[in-house]
Amino acid sequence: MPTVFRLDGFRFFFYSNEGDPREPVHIHVMQGRAEAKFWLGHPPELARSAGFDAKTLRRLARLVEDNATRIEEAWHEHFG
Repeated sequence: MPTVFRLDGFRFFFYSNEGDPREPVHIHVMQGRAEAKFWLGHPPELARSAGFDAKTLRRLARLVEDNATRIEEAWHEHFG
């Protein structure tokens, strides 16, 4: 599970096995036992979430959008 970056206690990462065929570019975010998955886009789209409240999810969506280039570059570097 490569970590792309950490910010304010959140870990933004990929799972190394992202399906076959591989799913489109997305990022997972975890803090404690809470986890969310966002598809990259403008704006990012929440795919699923467990344990985060609505306010935190809005914040995470902004962080994903603000770091979209970084996330996409890391995705292509990791998955080729």
